[in-house]
Amino acid sequence: MTSSSKAQSKSSFASFGLDKNLTRALSDMGFTEPRPIQAKGIPAVMLGRDVLGLAATGTGKTAAFALPILEHLLKNKARGGNGPRVLIVAPTRELVVQIHAEIELLAKYTNVRAMTVFGGVGAGPQIRELRKSPDILVACPGRLLDLANGGSAKLGSVEMLVLDEADHMLDMGFLPDVRRIVKLVPRRRQNLLFSATMPKEILRLTENLLLNPVTVELDHSKPADTIEHALYPVDQPRKFTLLKHILAGDDFNSAIVFLRTKHRAKRLAQDLVKAGHRAIALQGNMSQGARQRAMEGFRNGAYDVLVATDIAARGIDVANVSHVINFDLPGTPDAYTHRIGRTGRSEQSGKACTFVTRDDMSGVKAIERKINMTIPRVKVRDMMSGGREAALQGRRQIALSRGTPNVYQSERPASSRRERPSKSPSKSFGNSPSNSPSRRLSPNNETSAGKKSSGMRFGGSGAGHSSGGRTSEHRTDDAGNSFGAGVDRGSSRRRGGGPRRGRGR
Repeated sequence: MTSSSKAQSKSSFASFGLDKNLTRALSDMGFTEPRPIQAKGIPAVMLGRDVLGLAATGTGKTAAFALPILEHLLKNKARGGNGPRVLIVAPTRELVVQIHAEIELLAKYTNVRAMTVFGGVGAGPQIRELRKSPDILVACPGRLLDLANGGSAKLGSVEMLVLDEADHMLDMGFLPDVRRIVKLVPRRRQNLLFSATMPKEILRLTENLLLNPVTVELDHSKPADTIEHALYPVDQPRKFTLLKHILAGDDFNSAIVFLRTKHRAKRLAQDLVKAGHRAIALQGNMSQGARQRAMEGFRNGAYDVLVATDIAARGIDVANVSHVINFDLPGTPDAYTHRIGRTGRSEQSGKACTFVTRDDMSGVKAIERKINMTIPRVKVRDMMSGGREAALQGRRQIALSRGTPNVYQSERPASSRRERPSKSPSKSFGNSPSNSPSRRLSPNNETSAGKKSSGMRFGGSGAGHSSGGRTSEHRTDDAGNSFGAGVDRGSSRRRGGGPRRGRGR
């Protein structure tokens, strides 16, 4: 064998000594050379070592644990018992479905059987499948605990435990459930934990869970090099116009647009449909069937824009997504990494476009520190206002966010202002400005004679996508974090407008 042939064998899946049925399935899937995390992780798992995998999303880590798991099941007989031999725990239904789908593709020439368990659907079919003793169980923590506590999910035969997207499970509050699950599986087992980031809570979990682990670490703080980053300065009311501009570009193929709240994701998807786009929302209030139909439609091209909340950021694995668009700035730098990991996957190129307002700059700096790069700014004409108007709007939003909605009033030209009545006796005659009733400010900064605002706003820290309204909504994201500056709590205007009458009538 020549030296080049030896080098080729070392960089191929054949070098791992996998079962021929697995290499056949890999060939069908078009995989010839392992990705970096697979090249480092597969040998360690095959040796029976505990593994801590640190890598950004979209790096191929599912195959990094699925292939050695299948190899183990094919080469080793069960220890006994009638429960699953491998338990894979993941935070979201979408991620569970995708892990299971990839395992099914890799195991299609074997007799290994896998099944899923998650909430949002009836438990009956899952209980019936569990009675058939599948080899691999891929599950969300909540439903798994329900079935285990009810005696339907028997975890006493688990030989390998995999915790995927452990940091996302922490974000979603699943860590106590994960600890309960760990207590239900045998102490003698192999543990694999994968995480894109390593917060303190996950570090403590690894110390208690993993025994002398092999750490497989890619540059998990930096997104894939195949992603092109860009910041788009924009006023909140002009975000929707900017979004349509990007989607009209020649390089657009399909996009995932991220917002912070479920309601606004649904509204934005509806507005995109009205604008002629094939858009669909993916958010937590949807039934499992609706979520699966949305994902399947996006995968097969029935929809080319998926509008999602952060709950879907870790669970979307769709090929050829050309754009990830942060309509709202992510709440944390880690969330930015997870969102944009939906593009530039499998070493393909992609674009990460982030809409930023003047109030977002501190968040932008935190993201740039996290990924250790300065993100280029791309200015689109007429997307940002300037000068005195912008300064007033910024001060007004700061005042509103601090709970003082009546501090700032829209300034009018000096010639159109009305003077306040003088406290001292006035010598003016007739309907002079000093004798006019004072104009009162309502909680949304309009005068008592002002028009009622209308329209729904979209945006992360103020207004956003507007259909004519002047105020913005103060909302919370899926995790309960407050955002948005403006508050519209109604006003004290009289019907028909006009100044208020004096007290003495």
